[in-house]
Amino acid sequence: MRNRLVLTVLFTAAAGCLVACDPADPATGSASKAPSGAPASSTAPPAPATPTATASASPDGKPAADVEATVPDFVGMGLQAAQDKAQEIGFYGLTSHDSLGRDRMQAFDRNWKVCSQNVKAGTSASTDKTLDFGSVKLDETCPNTDEAAPTAAGGKMPDLRGRSVKAARAALDSGTSITVDDASPEGRWVLMESNWKVCTQNPSAGTTLKGQPVTFTAVKFGESCT
Repeated sequence: MRNRLVLTVLFTAAAGCLVACDPADPATGSASKAPSGAPASSTAPPAPATPTATASASPDGKPAADVEATVPDFVGMGLQAAQDKAQEIGFYGLTSHDSLGRDRMQAFDRNWKVCSQNVKAGTSASTDKTLDFGSVKLDETCPNTDEAAPTAAGGKMPDLRGRSVKAARAALDSGTSITVDDASPEGRWVLMESNWKVCTQNPSAGTTLKGQPVTFTAVKFGESCT
């Protein structure tokens, strides 16, 4: 009887060891085994690299955006219409200036017309080039040539009479102390300096500038200085 009990215990222990060493698949009830020679785990192969896009170029090696276009004749067009036309043919670098040299801002392009352009009409130019339009207001007459901005060349006081107060101020060093008085007896405030013209100046034209204060008298454009 004792021998049978020992054999029963040994048999039970051996069966338990077999179950622990070779667990059954819970789905099938049978032991799961990896195929002979296969790795225990594996990962998916890496996805192929996505090619990087590159900018296209023309046959001569220039970027595709750097193309040539014929510049139209913009003179006589409204400034807004000229800018729209320029953009239609690929010119997006656009600027404008006051042809009368008064240094006014072209805040409302539809109120200005084109008097000159920096690239001659009919010329073939790269669309990367900036087009500059000289312009005046619609009710003004274009000058024969654009008036250049005054400068204090050689450190000398320029002749600023007849120029806008704004342009006169821009011609001098930014640290210059400037006083502007109404030349008329009314004693008005000179507020919008691009609408006022210089009547007198002190120091006089040709004086060496050494940081001394500058004084102007002025009236509005369309008024007489005397």
